[in-house]
Amino acid sequence: MPSVTKTVLSVCRQGHLNDYVTAIAWSPHHALAIASAAGEILLVNPETQEEHCLQSVNDHSIDCLAFSADGHYLAAGGQSGELLIWPIHPSTHLPTHSPTLLPHPRTWLDHLTWHPTRNELAFSLGRYAQVWDAETAEIATTLQFETSSVLDLVWHPQGSHLIVSGHQGVKIWPSDDWDADPTVREIAAASVAIAPSPDGQYLASGNLDHTLLVWPFDSADPWQMRGFPGKVRQLAWSDVTVGKAPLLATASGSDVIIWRKQSDASDGWDAQVLDLHDARVNAIAFQPGSILLASAAEDGQLCLWKKAQQVAQILEGAPQGFSNLAWSPNGKWLAAGGQQGEWLVWQQSNRGKGFG
Repeated sequence: MPSVTKTVLSVCRQGHLNDYVTAIAWSPHHALAIASAAGEILLVNPETQEEHCLQSVNDHSIDCLAFSADGHYLAAGGQSGELLIWPIHPSTHLPTHSPTLLPHPRTWLDHLTWHPTRNELAFSLGRYAQVWDAETAEIATTLQFETSSVLDLVWHPQGSHLIVSGHQGVKIWPSDDWDADPTVREIAAASVAIAPSPDGQYLASGNLDHTLLVWPFDSADPWQMRGFPGKVRQLAWSDVTVGKAPLLATASGSDVIIWRKQSDASDGWDAQVLDLHDARVNAIAFQPGSILLASAAEDGQLCLWKKAQQVAQILEGAPQGFSNLAWSPNGKWLAAGGQQGEWLVWQQSNRGKGFG
């Protein structure tokens, strides 16, 4: 066990749902939403310690949650095929009335994402992606991926494009002209996770064939990284630039790998393996405004990596394993969920400042 010299985070709130925690989301106002495989959705205010049950057990898993960029909406989807969208009061962080319901029978909704500046919600529907406009309460467009079900989707950080991945490639649609043909980035296998860098300069794809591809966003010529122990399930960029680019963290099996861009623009990326976990890593995320990395795994350990290089603290609280994690937008809180329904919120300790 590596030595840990300081407390970076300490528990400030915890609880338990009826099944494993499937999704965690923070609003820009630092309200926390937590969902479970039993269909529960819980709202938590870490400052006031208040909790509000938004949805109780209904035996239909909720698999994705997201607050809109202004915090005025919370969207949830999952096993039932229903897309639920609640209007959220900006002060109380509670719903103002019943949710808008968009039913999609026989379709499992497992990916959704809000536009970074507009109240437009993109979500997957089998081989399609749709965009719902909260201002008009109508579907703005339906996009066909064609070659497979949609495996991931995300907006470009500036909102200029919607990026959708699946078998044999990534498709990039311009958000100012949904009728335009998408830009295609071809991949030999399937892209199971995609992530643009926060500055919008790079696009990373974690793939089913145990490879990682990173493109300059405006180029079709990627860097390719091989040798992963399994498919590359998790991707996370730092919002802090180190040298020529942000740091990229990937997770495959029990390995977390940090990628640093070499100084020459045409050169590739240097890798550093963080190999403390001994079971599958289910979530990774950089603390906003720093390069402190959190990694949560099925071994029951949530590791904080100082400067994305060495372990600073090991958090526990989910003995059967962690399922996910998420930092609050201000980096003050870290929330995580467990395989047995545990959820925990840690708060940054003054003694731990400077670890990023």
